[in-house]
Amino acid sequence: MIYKEFLKLLKKDDIDSTYLLIGDEDYLKDECVGVIKKKYVDESLETLNYTVLDGKISTFDDLINSCETLPFMSPKKVVVLKSISQFFDKEENNSKDVYNYLENLGTHLCLILFDENNELKKTSKIYKYYKKINSVVEFDKLKGKDLAQWVERIAKVNNTNISYSNINYLIEHSSYLSKNVHTTLYDLENELKKILSYVKDGEITKEDIDIVMVKTLDNNIFDLLSSINKGDVDSALKIFNEIYLSNEPIPKILFMFTRQIRLMLSYNLYREKGYTEGEIVEKLGIKSYEYSKISAQAKMYPIKELEDYLNLILSIDRKFKTTSSDQKIEMEILIIKLTKKLL
Repeated sequence: MIYKEFLKLLKKDDIDSTYLLIGDEDYLKDECVGVIKKKYVDESLETLNYTVLDGKISTFDDLINSCETLPFMSPKKVVVLKSISQFFDKEENNSKDVYNYLENLGTHLCLILFDENNELKKTSKIYKYYKKINSVVEFDKLKGKDLAQWVERIAKVNNTNISYSNINYLIEHSSYLSKNVHTTLYDLENELKKILSYVKDGEITKEDIDIVMVKTLDNNIFDLLSSINKGDVDSALKIFNEIYLSNEPIPKILFMFTRQIRLMLSYNLYREKGYTEGEIVEKLGIKSYEYSKISAQAKMYPIKELEDYLNLILSIDRKFKTTSSDQKIEMEILIIKLTKKLL
């Protein structure tokens, strides 16, 4: 079930004795545990009724001792087991006895298995067990309206307003929706906090976002390609050096650069074959925001030129892997050649 369904059950006090929390968003898992804790554990009695176990060092006996202690002046005892992959990797913690115990937990208990960093494999025995009893709660990355409302909520908690268009602008210029960078709501919250600390008039503007927010590698590569297309060597080299100074490894910059060239070439080839925009975006497998930029830039380049770009880039990539040349200088030479069309 998705986490919203679980929260509805929790609100009605209609939950079972144990659940497995999985997915990319530890932020939402932490929030969910906080809601459970608030519902069942009095703050003044937290030390008696709320236990967090570290699966890296805890044993099955530790789990039993925590779960068997009855709640004191609270409706439920809440036990959270973290690092569950490491916990169930231990043979003694993955035995028949453990699963027999899980099948017979008392109603006094709310045992939460917390999969941090989405490490637990869906082929694991423990995942299959919780799936079978319909007690897996999924916390995937937020999208669309849910993500926009989350941003708005964080702003309002800090007594600040932000328009819907600026919420979308902020999200698009973050790396949260990028497939190439692992970014969570914790990362997005940090970006928001920086913007909120900068805002002076209680309203986040587009200018505030531009000033405070660090551009993602994806967006910087788009800007680099735009300068190359315009033949602006100075701007292209400046953008590259800004990326380099932000401690991005040269091989990663080259990889991202190659990826966007390939996407642009694929877009043009699909268009030439008569595919519709909807069919192309599905075939490329990218988000709508990235697609809008890829398609706009691709239309500025002939197919032959993009193929020549790729050949030149691949020769540089081979050089990186087979020689000890100065990678920064090689990248700058590549950018100059592409900008001046020295293919």
